[in-house]
Amino acid sequence: MRIVFAQFPFVMGGLALLGGCAKPDVPPPAAPAVVVAAEDESEVEWRNYASPADIDRLARLREDWRNGLAAVRPGRAKRAITALGALLDPGVALPRPAPPPGSYRCRVWRLPNSEARASRGFVSYKPFSCHVGADDPLLTFTKQSGSERPAGRIWPDGDTQLVFLGAMARGDEQSPPAYGDDAGRNLVGLVERVEPFRWRMVLPNPVVESRLDVIELVPLVPLMTGEAPS
Repeated sequence: MRIVFAQFPFVMGGLALLGGCAKPDVPPPAAPAVVVAAEDESEVEWRNYASPADIDRLARLREDWRNGLAAVRPGRAKRAITALGALLDPGVALPRPAPPPGSYRCRVWRLPNSEARASRGFVSYKPFSCHVGADDPLLTFTKQSGSERPAGRIWPDGDTQLVFLGAMARGDEQSPPAYGDDAGRNLVGLVERVEPFRWRMVLPNPVVESRLDVIELVPLVPLMTGEAPS
């Protein structure tokens, strides 16, 4: 079975926030979506598509996460980690983990994979635009800017987490390679809800210099009803 990527036009909706209105100055570019070439589209078991190496990566995620936090806590990052609260806490995962389709403000916190880098603390990056799409029966995720742009599908996996399978686009590539075509580009991770209007995607070893990337997702339009998920 092979997961491939295709382009689809991305249209921004109205960005009416609860306390007012806001919209970006420049509409984001068209984003790569992910489609599955499968004989039975009703089959949504992610293990049927993931490589053994990625299944193992996911199985070790919590351990790698705890080790990564332990490596940076003795340094100057300890206060920042505490301030981020649930976002970096591997034990927090709320029910109803699926992020609603739409536009998000995203940000990456990276736990380095070497002692030298970890001694200087974790690495944080500027916010960027990302998008969650609906590709029935699954969701898709796309990072829309930057030199490293994960994109892929989000699969069901229990009451408090989902599984992300995708690949990394780099540089000026229009889309990432198909999942499985280049093991070095394969991405696997967990998607969880940690607070009302706050989700995270956790990617183990997404690039050479990272033990773990935690991507925060905050919707630009929280909920049209104004009610926060609990």
